Amino acid sequence: MSGRMELISGLTVEGKGKMLLLVLDGLGGLPGGSGGTELESAHKPNLDALAAKGELGMLEIVDVGVTPGSGPGHLSLFGYDPLEFEIGRGILEALGLGIDVGPGDVCARGNFATWGEGDVVVDRRAGRIPTEKNRSLIEKLRQEISEVEGARVCLYPGEEHRFVVVFSGEGLKDAVYDADPQVAGPMKWATPTDPAGERMAHVANAFIRKVREVLRDERPANGCLLRGFSSAPHIPSLRELYKIRPAAAATYPMYKGLARLVGMEILETGKELEGVFDAVVNNWNDFDYFYVHVKYTDSRGEDGDFDAKRRVVEEVDSLLPRLTNLRPDVIVITGDHSTPARLKAHSWHPVPFMLVSPYVRPCGAKSFGERECARGSFGIMPAHKLMGLMLAHALRLVKFGA
Repeated sequence: MSGRMELISGLTVEGKGKMLLLVLDGLGGLPGGSGGTELESAHKPNLDALAAKGELGMLEIVDVGVTPGSGPGHLSLFGYDPLEFEIGRGILEALGLGIDVGPGDVCARGNFATWGEGDVVVDRRAGRIPTEKNRSLIEKLRQEISEVEGARVCLYPGEEHRFVVVFSGEGLKDAVYDADPQVAGPMKWATPTDPAGERMAHVANAFIRKVREVLRDERPANGCLLRGFSSAPHIPSLRELYKIRPAAAATYPMYKGLARLVGMEILETGKELEGVFDAVVNNWNDFDYFYVHVKYTDSRGEDGDFDAKRRVVEEVDSLLPRLTNLRPDVIVITGDHSTPARLKAHSWHPVPFMLVSPYVRPCGAKSFGERECARGSFGIMPAHKLMGLMLAHALRLVKFGA
């Protein structure tokens, strides 16, 4: 555990201040045709009014020029240095689905994908197939694949094109690069990151070939990709570190997995954004730290749909009073990384954020957007320092030294 984490943990005291972290996944963007980013172009009177009362800045999620994944991005927001705590996507997806992962098991996040002739990936997400189709494909695969090369295989459906596979057996280690080209084109097969991962890489590639054989007549999902090979890690919980009672309102398995990994209670939500916000309202008296996750800012950015991403921001804005009416002592609104529609992918750009509490020095911002945040008083701040800032504004940190 880093010196900074030990410092903040040692200064933390129990208190009554309630904290709310609203994460619009992939929030950061780049200017579009109108000259503004997706966030800047949105009609968002509630977010803008809140920004005028708060302090603004930009978060460097991992380091300058480094493009973060969602796992490192969220861990950083929760106060964990992502360079110290590395966690694979597979275990996060598995935990999010409530899967029991045993010692030595290796999890991977799967994408149903569209394959063309030869080893060419045409669409990494198979057109984002409906979740119902996903479940039927998983059932079909379960009937045909229970082991590969002597390793036991357990399959679990997720949302849309996503699924989880858990490999169990002797000699399996998670030291494996993704079996995913990241873009449409020639397949990139699993390879070991060190000799310990050779057997796992061999099993993973054999599994992918078996899936292609079973799904050869399916369209558009006639194959799969695997990412984030990982086993269960040890990580100190937010309760242990910061004496808080944390809860998470999220719909996607990976983000539930992240929250569960750091000791958050997972709240029951509906599939729609209203249900996510309602979960916070319905459980407000039972917890003192709430993590609220909005997925579709990221999804629409990855689709390259500038206007759709802007509309997600506007939907969040329309629902925001449900949260602000609860009168949290500290509210932070930000993202876990940038996903500009122009790039159709995560990017290295710092992420805008605002913090509102009774103890801020208001910036007098006219709106909530990248350029206003770049001028904010917080400047560009390492994201893993955000938790300490929230605890300070909640009056949950004592003085350091005499």
